[in-house]
Formats: sequence, C-alpha cells, structure tokens
Amino acid sequence: MQSALAGNVAPDLEALATIRCTQLMDAASGRVLQREGQCEARVTPASTFNIAVSLMGYDSGFLRDAHTPVLPFKEGYPDWVPEWRQDLDPTGWIKYSSVWYAQQVTRQLGAARFQRYVQDFGYGNRDVAGDPGADNGLGYAWINSSLKISGDEQIAFLRRLARRELPLQPQTYEMSARLFKLASFANGWEVYGKTGTGYPVKADGKEDKTRAYGWFVGWAAKGSRTIVFTYLVQDQKEEEGAAGPRLRAAVLNQLPAQLETL
Repeated sequence: MQSALAGNVAPDLEALATIRCTQLMDAASGRVLQREGQCEARVTPASTFNIAVSLMGYDSGFLRDAHTPVLPFKEGYPDWVPEWRQDLDPTGWIKYSSVWYAQQVTRQLGAARFQRYVQDFGYGNRDVAGDPGADNGLGYAWINSSLKISGDEQIAFLRRLARRELPLQPQTYEMSARLFKLASFANGWEVYGKTGTGYPVKADGKEDKTRAYGWFVGWAAKGSRTIVFTYLVQDQKEEEGAAGPRLRAAVLNQLPAQLETL
C-alpha cells in the first residue's frame, strides 16, 4: 500500500516547501511529538474540510454508509476534475475530492446547522460566510474563501476526533473513518488522512496559483495508540501536479519509519 500511494519517485519533503508546518501529537496525552514551522498561520482548509463534512453528513443521517447515497452529477456542478463528471457515492467523493458532492452534503444541512457544526467542532476561524457579497458560504466557504484554519487548529480538531470528543452520534466516527483509510503498513500502523490543495487570493479576487497551499492531515493508529498529524506546505511547483497529493506522497514515504521513533 505504501508504494502504491507514495511511489518510488516520491518528492523529498524538505524540497517541497517555502512555507511549512509539520506537527505530530499523541492523541491520548496531547503531548507534542514534533512541531516545526508556521503552525499558527491560518490558510484555507481546502479539501481537508471533507473530514469535517463527512462527520456532519453521517451524524445528520444524510450519509448512511460508504456507498450510500449515490448522488447524480448534474450540469453546472463544479467539474474541473474529469472524475467528478459522474455519479458518486461517499467513497468516490473522498477518493476524487469532489467539490460538488461536499456541497450537496452541506446544502442538505442548511446554513444554520452547518454553522452550528463548524462552531461545535471549533474549526479554525469558524467563518462560513463565504466570499464577500456572494452569499455562497454554504457551498464555498472552505475553498479559498472565508473559512481559515492553522496547523495548530487542525491538530486540535483531529485530536478531538480521535478521542471522540466531538458532539456527534457514536457511530459517526467509525463510518467516517472508513472513507479516509489510506494504508496499512507492515510495521502495524494504519494511516488515515486527507489532502487539500488551495491558493492565496490576490487583491483582485483571483487565486494566486503560483503559490499553492498543500495540506495532508489525519491520524495513524497502532494498537491502543493514535498519533494525529498535520502537514502544510506552500510551494511554486503547480506544473508538477496538485500540492496536496504531492505532499502526501512525500509524507507517506517517510511516515512508517518515523512513527516507530515517536
């Protein structure tokens, strides 16, 4: 599984970043195992927010299992990724990071309930207003828009998730986790996580795609121990592929051995 995700040509983590946060924490004790970089800096969560959306969807009952509901793709939905132009279930949503599927979940919740979940999760700056004057927060707040989160805040959210301290129905945690499992390594660690790729917004309102943010956040479990992690980089290599998946490849190339030392 490691080689399938990371590959033999995974980039070196040190070479990716001009801006970086790396943080790992023991979920049970809250002990910081590693913290480097600008982990207090808030940026868009991009598709890492799908972890939160999945929790909302399962807790509310709109999402029912890994393959239900299947939602139809419709003309007019975000479709800049070819794999989004098809009907998707929850597994396909996370596999392809489909923006439109996440939007259907949040729109089913409605603005008030969506805001309440974000507030209850203590998620970043909790601002789901969206773009100024656009009234689009329910579908776009987490996409280079009003909702921002730091590495420190990602870790705090993930620790509450790992400890099942969020105000959610008990079955929500297991159902959501199934969507995010990435690897079972030979040394016994199982890794769950989500990437995200976003951009700063320039003064003219356009995205600055020369300085992409790449996120990889999640948790690793072995026996009774869980370690939550968050990685953020900002780089200038968009021509080499999306920043989030490249970061994931770099992290997974080193993570199994690193976990054994923590």
